[in-house]
Amino acid sequence: MRIPINVEAFRALARRRLPRRVFDYVDGGAEDERGLRRNRAAFERIEFLPQRLVDVSRRDMSTKLLGQTIGAPLLIAPTGMNGLVWPNGDIALARAARRAGIPFVMSTASNVSLERLAGEAGGELWFQLYVLQRDLADSLVQRAARAGYRTLVATVDVTLNGKRERDMRNGFALPLRFTPRACLDALAHPRWTWALLRSGGVPTLANIDSDNGTGIEARAALLRRQMDASFAWDDLSRWRDRWPHRLIVKGILRPDDALRCIELGADGVIVSNHGARQLDDAVASLDILPEVKAACASAGALMLDSGIRRGSDVVKAVALGADAVLLGRATLYGLAAAGEAGALRVIEIIQDEIDRTLAMLGCASIADVRPHHLRTATVGYGPLSRGVTQCDQA
Repeated sequence: MRIPINVEAFRALARRRLPRRVFDYVDGGAEDERGLRRNRAAFERIEFLPQRLVDVSRRDMSTKLLGQTIGAPLLIAPTGMNGLVWPNGDIALARAARRAGIPFVMSTASNVSLERLAGEAGGELWFQLYVLQRDLADSLVQRAARAGYRTLVATVDVTLNGKRERDMRNGFALPLRFTPRACLDALAHPRWTWALLRSGGVPTLANIDSDNGTGIEARAALLRRQMDASFAWDDLSRWRDRWPHRLIVKGILRPDDALRCIELGADGVIVSNHGARQLDDAVASLDILPEVKAACASAGALMLDSGIRRGSDVVKAVALGADAVLLGRATLYGLAAAGEAGALRVIEIIQDEIDRTLAMLGCASIADVRPHHLRTATVGYGPLSRGVTQCDQA
């Protein structure tokens, strides 16, 4: 077997190892999946304008994020049901992040409890909160604080689940239903099936199941990604008042929403269209990033996810104003292929590509990257500037 040299090669390995319905759960988007293509097209439209005769014999990709130095402008994004991808997948991802010197964001829908992850994984751990029920959310936040989490990520773009048609066609639902078709698929992937059986069978929603105040309705809502649709600005303000540490808001796609989050007291926002898994025709995160940056100026941390596959993608996002980006599917492909080692290898590949891009771009540090290092391929009239979108130039 060839050694994987990029994220796409790990995606191919993940596709071979995972049953179709599990792979499609990881890989798929909403409806016609135009959003998936749009996320990639946003990066592909942007070209580099390298500077020459710059001393790049030593390069530094370390980054200041929320007052802390991390090894690269990267985080592992919160993703649910990672135990279906690899036994104790959340712990494996968190350990890979720790070894790479970057934060890991744990999902409410993880398959290990937040207490267990804090005790076994180590590193810089953040906790992502879905608001299913107010009492449950209160309990999870209190547990996170007691377990030592110092950054809370409030996801606000899932009032209900996107129409994920791959999952619908495959009959993907939790708990998994082992129909004759699903059993044949599992038998065709013996490595995955054996690992699942050895680890105790189909994983549970550990954070929900371990909460004494949780009802059947909350479990069902999380499985359907059906959150409290009444959660609004006043509720977010209440979380800001009650949470004593860093608060990040994830799922922002409008400059005015981003600014309001910062004015409300959030420490930062994550520009995200949820990996194109929610609203198929939502704007690509990268396309709206310059406008969000212009609206927020230098107030608060600005992060981005959705569509990252290369280190050059990371550099483009940083040039357009992101302090860091979150890796979701990319590290899940590595996890599916080879567990912790695979996830770490994906991070290392992206870090290597960041380093190579910096050298060839004429930047000795990730902090040196600016909009003038970029231009849009379809317009080609010159360097990009902060707050200028393709529509503005057309």
